[in-house]
Parts: sequence; structure tokens; C-alpha cells
Amino acid sequence: MLGHVTACEAAKYEKKVMVLDFVTPTPQGSSWGLGGTCVNVGCIPKKLMHQAALLGQALQDSRKFGWQFTEEVKHNWMTMTESVQNYIGSLNWGYRVALRDNKVTYENAYGEFVGPHTIKATNKKGIEKLYTAERFIIATGERPRYLGIPGDKEYCLSSDDLFSLPYCPGKTLVVGASYVALECAGFLAGLGLDVTVMVRSILLRGFDQDMANRIGEYMKEHGVNFIREFVPIKVEQVEEGTPGILKVTAKSTAGDQMIEGEYNTVLLAIGRDPCTRKIGLDKVGVNINEKTGKIPVNDEEQTNVSYIYAVGDILQDKLELTPVAIQAGRLLVRRLYAGATTKCDYVNVPTTVFTPLEYGACGYSEETAVEKFGEENIEVYHSHFWPLEWTVPSRDNNKCYAKIICNIQDNERVIGFHVLGPNAGEVTQGFAAAIKCGLTKEQLDNTVGIHPVCAEVCIQSHLKAHGILG
Repeated sequence: MLGHVTACEAAKYEKKVMVLDFVTPTPQGSSWGLGGTCVNVGCIPKKLMHQAALLGQALQDSRKFGWQFTEEVKHNWMTMTESVQNYIGSLNWGYRVALRDNKVTYENAYGEFVGPHTIKATNKKGIEKLYTAERFIIATGERPRYLGIPGDKEYCLSSDDLFSLPYCPGKTLVVGASYVALECAGFLAGLGLDVTVMVRSILLRGFDQDMANRIGEYMKEHGVNFIREFVPIKVEQVEEGTPGILKVTAKSTAGDQMIEGEYNTVLLAIGRDPCTRKIGLDKVGVNINEKTGKIPVNDEEQTNVSYIYAVGDILQDKLELTPVAIQAGRLLVRRLYAGATTKCDYVNVPTTVFTPLEYGACGYSEETAVEKFGEENIEVYHSHFWPLEWTVPSRDNNKCYAKIICNIQDNERVIGFHVLGPNAGEVTQGFAAAIKCGLTKEQLDNTVGIHPVCAEVCIQSHLKAHGILG
């Protein structure tokens, strides 16, 4: 999606633009169409399958609201995946049409630098073409990381495979504690599957840990099993099938203990690696972080090679979020061709983790705020809340939670916003605009609330100060 949007933006300024897009199949053979990770194997299918799980909960709640049905309610995995993939297919086609309408040349080919201002494009048939350009924007994204243990690529799936899986995954082991891991574990459990998450250390590294731990507790209470401080060391096939049976051997990270377990599916979600090591960057002198593969850029997304720029998940020390990448790409093009000066803000960025209890955030985590501004300069306001819609079925009281972090030395400006609850993304998006404009706690207190909605917990007298990390 990022490459498509950036290309169409450049075409507005009557530039001759080409997009190279190529998907290397996963070890399980999965591939997809135009649009990148978000559209095909990320945000879109993830949110739709999350919605499928929420509908299951809504069906349970509906009885208390008077809905009566005698037949047993079952979920059909194939119906869901077919519907999701049909929608994604329509998006793929739409992007092709948009490129054509904007007179952007599109090649379904793998791009690799071969010399200054020159790139080689290789299509699926192995046919090679050379192209030259005044400027290049690298937006190659990332792909899931594997463990490097016996059986991982042979038998395990990644999120690149899950959303088009042609059979129900059954009893599933999710390896990892990233947002991808917890989101997938959450909707699989919500669809009625037996799900276990194997965690090496902490949940949601890089996010507010208070909120991360609350998510973990909620998922545990709602049937997701957690195996803490273990990592797989071997995956073996016990029985073939769709799904079959896999045996996982894991070792403790805190000692010598070994455990074994059998699952129908093992989903790896331990992180993602940038697609930068095999695109010829060394041939044009672009620096990359040798350990991570990330590309360092200046504040205008420019690499150390003046005519090569980079945006998106492949950037060093930047957020890995599609909307951020799209914004950065658009602003870059406008600086290059329209005389604009606005640069991408990588701090006041809203995001949502679509776990069963959704988590919306904008700005600093509590830990980062303390580290950056000092504990004595931070005030944290918080509150639990119970969504009205959950009161009639009488479930999950005292689980939803909001937290506002303010900088005392800057007129109590809001520097961190965190909320756990239904529709957290919708709630966070509006507050993000206010935070971008310099929202203070006083302004928040003086805002009239809408009653009864979840977002009103974030204003007026609902939030109480609790001190730091309390």
C-alpha cells in the first residue's frame, strides 16, 4: 500500500513514476497480490477476523438482550476466509486501477540495485529488465522471522499464511508476544479454538507495560493459555493432515527445564525482518544496520546516498505502522516536488492493538515518559470503566482502563494516552488529533462528555491521579 500511495502522490506532480512490487512465497507457498503487507496479510484481514471473534461474543451477549435462538451457533473457518480473501481481491484490483488511472507504470517484478541510478527488475519468469531513475524510494517492508530450529520452516505457519489458510487451524500454539502474536491468539480463541501463547520474556515489548500486562490477564481469563519463559527448540510432525499434529519441544529461558506439547498448528509471530539484504544496497553504497537490516535515514527519510530515500517498516528507530509510513511517503514526495517543508511526526502517533480487549495508544508509554522527562515531572491520571453494553450481560467489570500521562513542567500537556476497551481505535483517533494540537489536562477537564460512551472516561473528573507506575 505504501509504495502505491507514494507513487500516486508523485504522479500528481507530473513525474514519470514506476512501482516494482514482488512477493516471494512463504515456505508454505503463500503469496498475494498488489497492496503490500497491510492489505493482504496484515491490518485488513487481521481486523476482519478480529471482528468475526467479536461477533461471537455479541451472539453470547444477545441472549440477555432478548434474542432467542435454539440452534447451536458454530463458526465456519472456510466461509470467513473466503469472504475476507474476496474483499482483499477487490482491494488488489482497486490498486491496479488506481496506478493505471494515475499513469504509474507497474511491474510485478523483484527490484535490485545494480549500479548508480540503475535497478534490475526480474519477473516471475526470470525475465530481467534494467531501469534508470533520478530518485528511488525504498519501501520494501518486512517479512516474518523464523526461529532457525529444526522443523520451523517445514511445519510452522506465519501471519503471511494464516489469513488465507484453507482449513481451520485447530489447536494452536502461537510463539511470540508481539502485537501480531496476541492479536492472532485473541481472534483464534474468540472463534472457539484451543490457543496457547508461548512467551520468551515480556508481552508487547515497546508498548506501555502496565497496559500490556492487563491485556495478558484479560486474555488468560478468557481462555488463552500462556507458557511463560520458554522457547521452542524443535518442531516435529506426528501426523499429516489439514491440520495435522505437530510436537513442539521447548526449553526454559530461566533454567534447563524441557517441555513437550502437541498442537494442530504452530504459528510463529516472533517479529519481522526488513527486506533490505537482497536488493543490492551494497552496490550503490546505502548503509544499513548490519545486525537488524534496518536503514538509517535523516529527518527527511534520505539515506546516506543522496538520490535514494526509504520509508516504512525498514527504517531504523522508527515506528512500524502503515499509516505512519503512508504519511511519511506523502510528505516526502511533497518536499521533493511541491516545495513543502513538513516532516513526519514519529512521536504523536496513534495506534491500536486489536486484542480481544482492544488497546489504543498515542504518544509516550509511562516508562518512556519517566525516562525522558523524569519521574518528578510526570503526572498520571487513570480510571477503570465498565462499558454500558457489557452491564446487561454482566461481564468483565473492572477490566477496561484508561490512562493519561501529563508533563507537569509543560502546563500538564498530555504526552501519553492509553485506553483498554471496546472500539479503542475509534476512541484514540479523536484524542490523537487533540494531542497533536497540544492538548492539556485542563482542556481535557473542560471538555463536555458524551453520555453514555466509553470515551467519556477520558475527560472531566473521571480520571484520578495515581502517581508514577502505580
